[in-house]
Amino acid sequence: MRFRSLTWGVVLTVTASSLAVLPASAAVHWSDCKVEGKEDPLVVKGSECATLRLPVDWRYPDGPTFGLAIARRTAKKDRVGALVFGPGGPGDSGVDRIKTGIDRFSPDLQDRFDIVSFDPRGIARSNPVKCTTGLYAAMPSPLVPDQAGFDALIDYNRRLAADCRAHTGPLYDHVDTWQTVRDVDAIRRTLGESRITFHGSSYGTPLGAQYAETYPQHLRAMVLESVLDHSLATPRQFLDPQAASVQDSFDEFVNWCDRTTTCALHGQDVRARWKELRTQAANPFNASFVVFRQLYGPQWNALATILKSGVIPTQPPPTGELVANTLVPFCQDWNLKVSTYRDYKALLDRLARNNPDMPYPGQFMAISLCLGAPNANNPQHRLDVYNLKTPVLLANAIHDPATAYTMAQSVQRQLGRNGVLLTYEGWGHGSYNKGNCMTSTVDNYLIDLAVPRRGTRCAAVQPTG
Repeated sequence: MRFRSLTWGVVLTVTASSLAVLPASAAVHWSDCKVEGKEDPLVVKGSECATLRLPVDWRYPDGPTFGLAIARRTAKKDRVGALVFGPGGPGDSGVDRIKTGIDRFSPDLQDRFDIVSFDPRGIARSNPVKCTTGLYAAMPSPLVPDQAGFDALIDYNRRLAADCRAHTGPLYDHVDTWQTVRDVDAIRRTLGESRITFHGSSYGTPLGAQYAETYPQHLRAMVLESVLDHSLATPRQFLDPQAASVQDSFDEFVNWCDRTTTCALHGQDVRARWKELRTQAANPFNASFVVFRQLYGPQWNALATILKSGVIPTQPPPTGELVANTLVPFCQDWNLKVSTYRDYKALLDRLARNNPDMPYPGQFMAISLCLGAPNANNPQHRLDVYNLKTPVLLANAIHDPATAYTMAQSVQRQLGRNGVLLTYEGWGHGSYNKGNCMTSTVDNYLIDLAVPRRGTRCAAVQPTG
């Protein structure tokens, strides 16, 4: 789960077969991707881009449409098939991944697959959710002190939603993962593939899991890396494992600093220094968010330097008339209702009691940003994979600050005999590129369908950051 900025009912039951579908190989015009902004033309070279017209709402496929931006790089030799990458976030651009970030995938994968990705609906080039900059920039802190602050936060959320809906159009209310699952299958049909290989990362893992649930017959192989468990039903069930994983990652940073002479705070009381800075911060949640993000890599050296300097970096305010709001999918994918200030305060108090150094995990925004929102279009549920015949390889670090290892274990249980968990014994959010053991094990599965033995673990690689 990646948070790009500091500003994170009843569903109609429709079977996949009842939806109108695209032709088996819908025509799109592939052309060389254009160089944008400060992109290096030599890096972009070789990528191809296209736009796929899809329904705003797959429940009404004959209604309005929008353009889904897709991109690919074709296999260099001995092609196996198409590998579709599910971006994280919410807010990551899969098109950017293909254009300028293809080195995330090993040379072996680039040789053997057409690697394809997309900007999810409502993100980047795919009818992005846009809001008035001034209103968006005025987002209150989630740490509201009283009932009046709680009521004001709900009012703000509703005003922001109305503003974003007005500037975005009908797609605003249809950016949930249920819809994106159907977008992925439309990409499959457009590619002319009977089955795809899928690799989802972070927020792309519920997308992959729901694709396996909905279209098991179209799945050749699947890797879910940094696993988010979409079955967590209540705010406490959602927050407890993730907050614990943030605290654990901070503990690992402190332990590293204690034993490493190159740490800028070596020999000092790291916890006391951080508590001092957090207490003094004008917005303790924002300060905690900065530390949270440094644990992703992890960037331990940089974090120690920040804490020693005493200056917590802040993001520059957004400019222009409109600004992207990439976190709207949370409120359409999760029913994490907190109806009273008393319950909201109890959640905050519980987090502080259980996680003394990191009491304000970034994931709390999935609660605060959705106060007052309607029921989710795609609410939490346990996976129903009775018809799945394809092994799903889950990859997760033990010390992952954003997607707790326990969530990967839970999803493995939901997948039953088809769930295989590959454990990285190290740190950070994301594990595929953490050493040869992880990369080769994942690649061998994706290319040759060689499923690792249950219980396979890869040793930690010391972070370079």
